[in-house]
Amino acid sequence: MILTPIPRDRLPAALDRFAAQLADLTARAAFAGIRTTSPDRAAGAEAERHRKAALDWARRCGVPAHPDGTDCGFNWDGTALDPGTEAYVILHEVAHYLLASPERRGLVDFGLGPGPDTRDRAAAERAATVPVAEREADEAAASLLGILWEEALGQPALASFLDQNWLEGLDRSAAAHFTAVVRRLTDLALPSPCLLQDKI
Repeated sequence: MILTPIPRDRLPAALDRFAAQLADLTARAAFAGIRTTSPDRAAGAEAERHRKAALDWARRCGVPAHPDGTDCGFNWDGTALDPGTEAYVILHEVAHYLLASPERRGLVDFGLGPGPDTRDRAAAERAATVPVAEREADEAAASLLGILWEEALGQPALASFLDQNWLEGLDRSAAAHFTAVVRRLTDLALPSPCLLQDKI
């Protein structure tokens, strides 16, 4: 959910302002790629193609997913992904999986507490083990990693960038926050083929 919606006619100028504040070359390159994608979510047959591509990406990264049609109470139930969600949600959960310790991978919602789509919120709260401040850092890293994968897969990464509030605080902290998270991701030892060395 976008905290401060930006009217579509003002979006190019807002993106220009954000880009102008990115002094770090790696962050600038990452944002430039995101900006080339659509600000609109895919629908219909295109959305289904994106979902299947995201599930294929999950498999390539070693992240299990339940069979299509499985009734899942969580995006991640401690054993496998819900395959019936949107592509961007699947990629976000794959990012959480790679960021989580082996112990947290066995917990619903990775021990982070309930997410926006969690149906059994009480169970997710009971499974939460990560302090609130660390949850925010983990969410930011998973958000941006998923967005960068969307861009790599030719999916609407800019739509996720906007939905996940990367422009919030546009004239204050947004660019610095983006840069810090990009730097964190470049330091990760991601398993091949989930590396992003060509993207960030």
